[in-house]
Amino acid sequence: MTRAPSVTTLDALARLLGPKGFTADPDAMAPWLTDWRGKYHGAAAAMLSPATTEEVAAVVTLCAENDVALVPQGGNSGMVGGATPDESGNALLLSTRRMNHIRIIDEATQFAIVEAGVILEHLHEAALEHGLRFPLTLGGKGSATIGGLVSTNAGGTQVLRHGTMRALVAGIEAVLPDGSIFDGLAPLKKDNRGYDLRHLLCGAEGTLGIVTAACLRLVPAVAARRTAWTGLESPESARRLLRRLDTAIGGELEGFEIIPHSCLDAVLRHIPQTRAPLSGVYPWYALIELAGEREEALDSALQTELTSALEAGLLDDVVIAKNDRESEDFWRLRDSISEAERAEGPAIQHDISVPVDLMPAFIGENPQRLANAFPGVRALSFGHLGDGNVHHHVQPPVDVDGKAWLAEHGEALSRLVYSHVIELGGSISAEHGIGQMKRDMLAELDSPARLAALRGIKAGLDPAGLFNPGKLIG
Repeated sequence: MTRAPSVTTLDALARLLGPKGFTADPDAMAPWLTDWRGKYHGAAAAMLSPATTEEVAAVVTLCAENDVALVPQGGNSGMVGGATPDESGNALLLSTRRMNHIRIIDEATQFAIVEAGVILEHLHEAALEHGLRFPLTLGGKGSATIGGLVSTNAGGTQVLRHGTMRALVAGIEAVLPDGSIFDGLAPLKKDNRGYDLRHLLCGAEGTLGIVTAACLRLVPAVAARRTAWTGLESPESARRLLRRLDTAIGGELEGFEIIPHSCLDAVLRHIPQTRAPLSGVYPWYALIELAGEREEALDSALQTELTSALEAGLLDDVVIAKNDRESEDFWRLRDSISEAERAEGPAIQHDISVPVDLMPAFIGENPQRLANAFPGVRALSFGHLGDGNVHHHVQPPVDVDGKAWLAEHGEALSRLVYSHVIELGGSISAEHGIGQMKRDMLAELDSPARLAALRGIKAGLDPAGLFNPGKLIG
């Protein structure tokens, strides 16, 4: 059972970390006690900002001895309240932002050892200086940190080719709930010493260990890319096009995103200096990107396959970006959907995955299921069809107070969405995690076997419940 830190404990932590690493000033802590979406607000007795793994270990040891809970936090850019403490004020917020060193980038092995507080965009820039890249990107790259990305097993727009964060993590360094340091940074291809703690910590949302550094896989910097925007009749057409391109082009297919016209229309209305890539209006669009060594080969492959798909009736129109600027313009349309949606009014977001071949069925059937139960609601899906992951957002009826309506009906509405996802063998969280937002829904809807295993692992590694209480499984 955890308890509020005593004055003696706080004084010891202040001496350990010094003025740069310890604050109990409410104004200094305030920006970090509310989640990125402004949905969750918490309190903390103090905010701790250790600068080294050894300092993290010392903090954890002291807190374990005094039964004080810790809430780890990286860039505070999460979507499910996973890095926000509760309102009791008994927990301590542990920020990894001062641990921001890129320890090494090895061009020969194409690995980087990176501390938890390194911002994703800074890693991108550093890797490029060595002719390499870290092949994971997302809209929050300017604030998201490596520790948070590891802890949530983040995804993004390049998962189709390179996988989620778990696939890119070759090693982890972390502090466990007893204060011991797990040094698993060595990028071993073979290691059969039982349970894979690296994979266990990746996606654990800070409930099993505090990630302090990671060994990450890099790939050669892209020499060339080709980007296309296509007009389509339906998600099923998009799925068939995806399968065709995947078979014909394979490993060079790096991105495949689907976008309904309603999303594009909102972006064009709310985001300055945007324009539609195609002259016609189509129910759906697919944003496709290839990456490889030779531009001529990419261009030939993309033009050949899209021309063939056009002749086969899989798509209705297509434009291929002539240069990087046009590619960035296409991606800006995709990346601006969430901002445009906020301008449209309140909505409830669902980050879900189902098997790729079942995604068109979900997209087609779920809006009607919702409308049958909640007349007037509007559902839209967009995102990573190639990964079987879409962002399924539901807007309230137009003639109501949107915020009040969602407050009253949002939980029941989400239960319908998630029940449909589970029915199709999917997951209620594809890339954002569970946090506190989906914790109760996970406990209600997911497999009893999975839940029992998660709870058993948590009880075994953190029996006192010191790390990130109230998240993931409670």
